[in-house]
Amino acid sequence: MDQLRYREFKILLKPERFFAPERLEEYWKIVGKVAKKCGVGVSTNKDAFHRLIREVLFYDTKSFDLYKNAFILRKRTFYRNGWPETNHELTVKYRHPEFKEAAAVDVNPLMPGERKIKFKEEILTLKNELGGARSLYSHNCVLYTPNIVLTQGLADIAKIFPSMQKIGLLPKAKIQLVNHMAVEELQVNAGVLDFGHGHEANATIAIWRNRASETSLIGEFAFQAKFKRYEEIHSGAKEKAETFHKTMQTYAPDWVQLGTTKTAMIYGMGKTLVRAHE
Repeated sequence: MDQLRYREFKILLKPERFFAPERLEEYWKIVGKVAKKCGVGVSTNKDAFHRLIREVLFYDTKSFDLYKNAFILRKRTFYRNGWPETNHELTVKYRHPEFKEAAAVDVNPLMPGERKIKFKEEILTLKNELGGARSLYSHNCVLYTPNIVLTQGLADIAKIFPSMQKIGLLPKAKIQLVNHMAVEELQVNAGVLDFGHGHEANATIAIWRNRASETSLIGEFAFQAKFKRYEEIHSGAKEKAETFHKTMQTYAPDWVQLGTTKTAMIYGMGKTLVRAHE
């Protein structure tokens, strides 16, 4: 459970850049140009710009006890032909800049059902400067269930996810929708990037919008590679992926939104100032 299986590179994008569906394809063309410049192979998926719609909700206490202690509780609902699917995706995530800190947290739940445990390195841009990178380590548990109720107390959630008990919860603390914000996520699975030596990554472009007002909040370009062991990644492929991530920032700087993460942005939209390990 403490072995890295994924590396995901992310670049936040300015929401005002995506004023029409065609802008997704325009950004993908930029990806192709940078890939050629960096010697990275690119293939575009058959249904690359079929737009997937999901609702994304974050839950926490009123004083953000989870987030302050590096936990994220997120529910996603997938839509097909305009209708919500029966199963929801509940994610509990422990995210920290220190590898050992993240690796030590067991996110396994004490409940039956289909689940996926993912431990990954998220490579982000620097907060205030283009052309750099920093890492967060994310230990995730994803549950797939039609019976998700998130109106109970935080102590009840912690009974399902024992790792949360380490933060010293108030027994009667209730959880609620973070800053009353329901996010509509539009995503396209654009294609695959080939960094050589068998190291490939699935690339996506996403836009987050305020579900109530349909106002665009943030965009994101991301590409994620899966592997069996971190040590087995060829050094040349690893370096090429990192160079590509940095070059994407400097080649099209007018697209890039400097900052932290999409989650941090949602938490920062309220009146309460919150600091987290991001």
